[in-house]
Amino acid sequence: MKKWKVIAGILLFGSLWGFSEVIIGSTIQDVGLPSGAIMTGVFAIFFLVSSRIIYRQPGMQFGIGLVAGGLRLFNPFVGCHLCSAIAIMAEGAIFELIWYRISFDFSELKTTIMQGSMGIISAYTIFVGGYIVTQILTPIADGANFYIENLIVFMPNILARGLIAAVIGGIVLPITILTKKIDITIKDRLYYPTTIGLSILCWFVVIGNWFVA
Repeated sequence: MKKWKVIAGILLFGSLWGFSEVIIGSTIQDVGLPSGAIMTGVFAIFFLVSSRIIYRQPGMQFGIGLVAGGLRLFNPFVGCHLCSAIAIMAEGAIFELIWYRISFDFSELKTTIMQGSMGIISAYTIFVGGYIVTQILTPIADGANFYIENLIVFMPNILARGLIAAVIGGIVLPITILTKKIDITIKDRLYYPTTIGLSILCWFVVIGNWFVA
C-alpha cells in the first residue's frame, strides 16, 4: 500500500478517535458514566481494529494513538489534558504489542468466542496499561516526582476500572471484525480529499471548542 495512503489513514483514524474522546467522552463523563472505560472498550477497540482490517499495516495503530492523543490535548472540558493524551498514546502502543502476533486476516480468531476473548484481553490490557503509564509519566512531564508507593496504593482501583472496558471490548471486537465483509473501495482522487477533509473537520471542531470554552 502507498505510504501516503497509510499516512492519510493514520491521520483520519487518529483524528476520529481524538474527536470521539473529546466530544463524546466529555458527554459521557458529564452524565456520570465511566467515560475512560467506555471510550477504550468502544472507540479505541473499534478504531484500532478496523484500521488494522482496512490497511493491514504494522505500526499504524501506534501512529493513530499519537494523533488521537495530540488532539486530546485540545479538550476544553476537563482539567487533565496531558494525562488523558498520554493514556491514549500509550493505548495505541500497547495495542501494537498485544496484536503483534495476530495475522492480518485474523485467522487465529475464527470463532466468536475467540474474538470476544481477544476483545476482553485487548480492552482490559490497553485500559489498565494506559492508566498505569499516565500515572507514571504525567508527574514527570509536569516536573514533579513519581513515587512508586502512590501507584501501588492506587493499583486495585485501576485494575477494577478495567473490568468495564473488558466487558465492552468483548462485545465490540467481534462486531468490528464483521466489517471485514464490507468491501469499501475508494479511488485515490476521492480517497485523499475525503480522509484529509474529515481529519481537518475533526481538528477544526475540537480546537474551535477549545477557543470558545
